[in-house]
Amino acid sequence: MNFNRAVIKVGSALVSPDAKGCSGMYLLAIARFITECQQAGKEIILVSSGSVAAGRQLIQHGANVPSIPTKQAMASVGQMQMMANWQRFFDQPCSQLLITHADLKNRERYINIKNTLRILLANHVIPIVNENDTVATDELKVGDNDNLAALVALVSEADCLFILSDIDGVYDQDPRDNPDAVLIPEISEITDEIYAMAGTTNNPIATGGMKTKIQAAEKAVENGIETYILNGRNSEIFDALLKGENPGTRFKANQTATKARKHWLKHTLKSHGSVSLDNGAANAVINKGASLLPSGIDEVSGNFAAGESINIIDNKTAAIIAKGISQYSHRDLLRIKGCKSNQITNILGCCPSKVVIHRDDMVIL
Repeated sequence: MNFNRAVIKVGSALVSPDAKGCSGMYLLAIARFITECQQAGKEIILVSSGSVAAGRQLIQHGANVPSIPTKQAMASVGQMQMMANWQRFFDQPCSQLLITHADLKNRERYINIKNTLRILLANHVIPIVNENDTVATDELKVGDNDNLAALVALVSEADCLFILSDIDGVYDQDPRDNPDAVLIPEISEITDEIYAMAGTTNNPIATGGMKTKIQAAEKAVENGIETYILNGRNSEIFDALLKGENPGTRFKANQTATKARKHWLKHTLKSHGSVSLDNGAANAVINKGASLLPSGIDEVSGNFAAGESINIIDNKTAAIIAKGISQYSHRDLLRIKGCKSNQITNILGCCPSKVVIHRDDMVIL
């Protein structure tokens, strides 16, 4: 298993196979795989569908396709059951993160989600993410948890994405109509022909089909995240993965996640301001791989919000030595520059982060 941090997306067909509440039929094998990954030093984030399916039988609806408010009520009651069902398979604590597309588009919320995931993983808690179906509307919804999983993989800086469903992977033809369809073990480039192979889902409780899985894979591999589409109903696939084998369809990333992220930070993000560092802080950033603390900042320039990119300048040479995503706005930085991290709360009334720029959000120039 050539990854350090993975996102595992589990579909509704695995959480609630008959849409009559939660089941452990398929989740036990998935949980065992997660535990064995953790024992090997890997970090795992779960993206779990199933709250609407889990609550479907508890809310009267009288229609094959319930209304949005009815689905939101189903999600409200089903989410509780789904989380309790997951927790029973683990000895360590699980956490719940409910997010919408709007959360991922907002810079400050994006940073907050990233920080929360970072701290949960550092404390050996399993993050379980789902779309916030109880409040999301059509224009806010990510649309499906396949694409949500890809976005979570980006936020969490994962290097692998496993999409588990009730299908073995991508076939050259629809296997439901063509018994001679052949599973494609590896896809190095996602083309129009690959999308043309995607059929629709026959599962009434699922929100996405193969198309959304390929969309998710495209988002991920563009950012250096290798992606697998696998049949989570087959427990043998997890043994194969642990042996380093590919039991489904692998979408190959052309570069590493770290390289892709550094390229994005360096070439894509526009800087909205800068901070100048004293000699000690500049040396720590360049030579020691350190995060940027407020105590090392001498000057703040520009007008930027939390979550925007800024340049990092060595005060002695006036050279731009790095670039990164600031956890603080320029207004807050002006108040805490030169201060110790343990003084932030007294100055601002809260402490969003002990660092100004985390090492993972920084690229040396």
